[in-house]
Amino acid sequence: MLIIAGSLRVSRTQRDAYVADSVPVVEAARSTDGCLDFSICADTVESDRVLVYERWETEEQLLAFRGAGPSDDQQAAILDADVKRYTISSVGEP
Repeated sequence: MLIIAGSLRVSRTQRDAYVADSVPVVEAARSTDGCLDFSICADTVESDRVLVYERWETEEQLLAFRGAGPSDDQQAAILDADVKRYTISSVGEP
């Protein structure tokens, strides 16, 4: 299992539009084989921060969905990014 998690920085004036424009990407990901969870949402404290969370069964499924990555407009809106990939070896109940 893979988890992709972190945050993006965008202009405070563009953050809500960035999140809204991400809805089709979230919907597409969630309907893709191997996607266990996918979310792009606004941070509740910092008005220029967007949170990213993805959970995939396999790397192959992630790469098949990812393709070329964000659209040019979305990429241009990102001022900074701190998103990491985590490979999970086991999962258990809390």
